[in-house]
Amino acid sequence: MGESIPARCISVHQALGGGAAGYNLLSFLANVLLLLVAILFFWAKSASLLNRPLPPLPDLEISEETIVKAAGVLQVYANHALSIAREIVIGRNLKLFLQVAFGLWLASYIGSLCNFLTLVYIGVLLSLSVPVLYDKYQHHIDEKLSVTHRIIQTQYRKIDDSLLKKIPLPSSKEKKIQ
Repeated sequence: MGESIPARCISVHQALGGGAAGYNLLSFLANVLLLLVAILFFWAKSASLLNRPLPPLPDLEISEETIVKAAGVLQVYANHALSIAREIVIGRNLKLFLQVAFGLWLASYIGSLCNFLTLVYIGVLLSLSVPVLYDKYQHHIDEKLSVTHRIIQTQYRKIDDSLLKKIPLPSSKEKKIQ
């Protein structure tokens, strides 16, 4: 009869601007803080006009005790990371090197699939939903995780026996540098 005009397909990415306006972490944080300040400002103004209580704001100071606790936790993680680096470099631990290399490669691969905001969004969703699901199905999850752990340990032992144990390691007698 006649030629039909094909429907124009527009992706969601193109409909939302198609990447014309880059949205990075700094602009996201600035917009979130702007929204928060505007909400608090209008809440305080309307509270004074309507004789309502002001918005509840916590003490906006960080105590020295909180800083010391945060620094202590950060020190533990930093020392652990430095001990791993020392074991890889000075101890020449090939297994640990391969584990760290695989972990960093996996993090790089996941990071290349989506941008930082998407990863933060997924992290927030998981941090809010996983504990609830774990509480509800704890027995089933623990059972499946133990089976998975056994399978992973078996595969790791196979790789360790077939590949890693065949790699010659330097003798434990190291020359002392004076």
